[in-house]
Amino acid sequence: MMRRMALDLPLLLLPGVGFLVLTFGLPLYWAITGSLGLGADGTGFTLMHLADIFLETKFRKGLMMSLYYAIAPTVLTLFVAIPLAMLLQKSFPGRKLFNGLYKIPLAIPSIVAAFMVLTLIEQGGFMDRVLVHIGLSMPKIVRDQFGIGVILSTLWKDIPFMTLIIAGAFGAIPKDMVPAARSLGASRTRAFLMVELPLAMPGVTAATLLCFVKSIGNFAAPSLLGPAYPLPLSIQMYDAYREGDWIAIYSMGTVLIIVSFIVLGAYYALTARTLQHMKREG
Repeated sequence: MMRRMALDLPLLLLPGVGFLVLTFGLPLYWAITGSLGLGADGTGFTLMHLADIFLETKFRKGLMMSLYYAIAPTVLTLFVAIPLAMLLQKSFPGRKLFNGLYKIPLAIPSIVAAFMVLTLIEQGGFMDRVLVHIGLSMPKIVRDQFGIGVILSTLWKDIPFMTLIIAGAFGAIPKDMVPAARSLGASRTRAFLMVELPLAMPGVTAATLLCFVKSIGNFAAPSLLGPAYPLPLSIQMYDAYREGDWIAIYSMGTVLIIVSFIVLGAYYALTARTLQHMKREG
């Protein structure tokens, strides 16, 4: 019986593992080997293709722009999503309506959201034509050097996504935890920081990481709303594809993967240290 179970387990895992290998493992292998010059288009092992991403100005600035488009919206989204998730734990008039309306952006494709932001806040757009009647005009926040339009579009999409995950994490906390902490003398803020937030941290971490990974490869919003220079690596990869430069594509993709793992590892380490500090404080 035990031998049969041992034989059945690999068969049960095969579809899922095989799917991951085909859709994630092989593309990752091709990207890494291609960036090292070991692919079909390569000439032999070399680190120069990866080094070019950090040495050439357009690639280096593109990497910084990709990180900016990933970190800035993720941090801003987190500061909005946690209060919204806490609000959804309360009962208030119109809660069901609000609970349905805030999820609407989840059903809107990213390219459509980018066009909505473009037509709404671009100079000469809807808001500009409304403000002109009172003698005002929209500042340049589309295709500006700070990528404000890109960040706004990303926020509009990511806030509901992150709120949904974090609200589920807070909703899974036993209802008697906070009253128990309050009965022991903890203030409302201290109960949140020492009880609720640590218990919800797995959901908060998952939502943060998902938003970061999604944003670092964002293409639609930067291409429509971002400045012409520097271009994030996602757009430069598309330009390289049009030119048939597969080694550049592999190199940029590998660097994005490496940077993502570094940032995510740093985030996990920081989260673990924060939780340990909070436990000691408690």
